[in-house]
Amino acid sequence: MQAAPRLAFGVVADIQFADAEDGHDFGGYRRRYYRHSLRLLREAVREWAGESPPINFVLQLGDSIDGQNARRGEAESALQQVLEVLGQLSVPVHHAWGNHELYNFSRARLVHTGLYSRPAGGSDGPPDTECHAYHCSLAPRLRLVVLDSYDASTLGVDPGSPRYQESLRVLREKNTNDDLNNPEGLKEPRFVAFNGGFSQAQLDWFDEVLKFSDENQEKVIVMAHVPIHPCASNGVCLAWNYEAALSVIHTHRCVVCVLAGHLHDGAYCQDLHGVHHLTLEGLIETPPDSNAFGTVHVYEDKMVLKGRGRIPDRVMHF
Repeated sequence: MQAAPRLAFGVVADIQFADAEDGHDFGGYRRRYYRHSLRLLREAVREWAGESPPINFVLQLGDSIDGQNARRGEAESALQQVLEVLGQLSVPVHHAWGNHELYNFSRARLVHTGLYSRPAGGSDGPPDTECHAYHCSLAPRLRLVVLDSYDASTLGVDPGSPRYQESLRVLREKNTNDDLNNPEGLKEPRFVAFNGGFSQAQLDWFDEVLKFSDENQEKVIVMAHVPIHPCASNGVCLAWNYEAALSVIHTHRCVVCVLAGHLHDGAYCQDLHGVHHLTLEGLIETPPDSNAFGTVHVYEDKMVLKGRGRIPDRVMHF
């Protein structure tokens, strides 16, 4: 008889809610169901609330509301509606920040919203409190690390700031297109403005957290909005300096899985070091008669994903 799971958690990515009619992606090809995404999230919350054994927390992998809310003057109200639905759960929700959060709000503003799930006091994250990275213990010998994949980015920061200027320099060096969101013709198509990367300060902090986990025989689950492995990506939706993040992970033995969103088709691979990279299908491009969320059951030696709708079931051994 199989042992009971140590814990269970919900996962969802790219809700991108807006109180707007259906639209399409930037290329004009892929349908996006802005208003329906909130209804699908409600269905997910209802299912999570009825899980047995009950879930312990939810990972919201970023892009909770769509960028068009900023143009419509509805960013605050859209976010409130999403947080109200998630707030019906009696368990914590850990949030990653995506590009669409940063289209709607500055980093300084996000710190004062319900999307700032970093623990108060700041001791569990990097020194920069506007960097939405942190770690917490989920259970004995099991840790969650939330990474901020827009720590280096032109989004959500003052154009006069050093962070913006350095990010813009990197982008322009790698991206020769007039539109910095356009990856066409680029040797490294990930260098677009809708992606971002990790500062050295965040990577140094991440390294120290994983060192602690190694020393304490912990397993670590990592989450970020942007994928950090090319094989869990389409080559475009990939963190600028993904190699640096992977290098930190592969220097240690403790990371078992990296969860991401951003790529609405979803993707999966297990790398040569045995780390699972799971990119979740996005809720925003899910037809109203389907869904896209999952529940992950964590055992001593594996994680078992029970997917709903577009998300397939998966067993990830470690």
